[in-house]
Amino acid sequence: MRDASLRVETVAAPVRQKVVEVLRGAITAGRFAPGERLIERTLCELTGVSRPSVREALRQLESEGLIETQPNRGPMVSRLSRRDAVSLYQMRGALEALAARLFAAEASEAQVAQLEGTVRVLQAAFRSRDIEEIVRAKRRFYEVLLEGSGNSMIGPTLSAMYARINQMRRVSLSSPKRGPQSIREIRAVLAAIRRRDPEAAYAASLHHVEQAARAALDKLPA
Repeated sequence: MRDASLRVETVAAPVRQKVVEVLRGAITAGRFAPGERLIERTLCELTGVSRPSVREALRQLESEGLIETQPNRGPMVSRLSRRDAVSLYQMRGALEALAARLFAAEASEAQVAQLEGTVRVLQAAFRSRDIEEIVRAKRRFYEVLLEGSGNSMIGPTLSAMYARINQMRRVSLSSPKRGPQSIREIRAVLAAIRRRDPEAAYAASLHHVEQAARAALDKLPA
């Protein structure tokens, strides 16, 4: 039986964007492994769309750093080097910590309550041990955090890195100990925000990313 999990519906939204979303999700979920060649004909069969749509989607994913094209081999899933991962976590830590500091200072009470709701959802996701559910819940937490920060530049800057961040998030969360640690760290961020303590929120957020980096880097080759 043909695997239909990557089939793309060709209505309601631009086909290219749908293909980008499907392939991005497959890569960040590990469906296509780092270093694996992405053959256009095979992707056309899997998604059910034309070669031009697949080719445009691959170009978009290459601009996001998820795909690289090598001479005589064509497109393949990028391998994230240890140095790249360190750089990624440094950027993520700086920007998310800034967002937490600004949120603690600027967010409305309604936005704080909304953030508390996302933490409850995240706690439930961690209890389920479903990586995809955890990743979705964390994404929602950060969407609310970034919106409440009031800084319109942090979100777009992070969004360009989120595909690779989610790759690394799955690596770090694969450690059995990481889940309980992660939710404790997120609760510390929330507690600082509730107290309206921007510097404590900054420190707690930065600590969270640093611990996630440690868990992920432990699983990458030196």
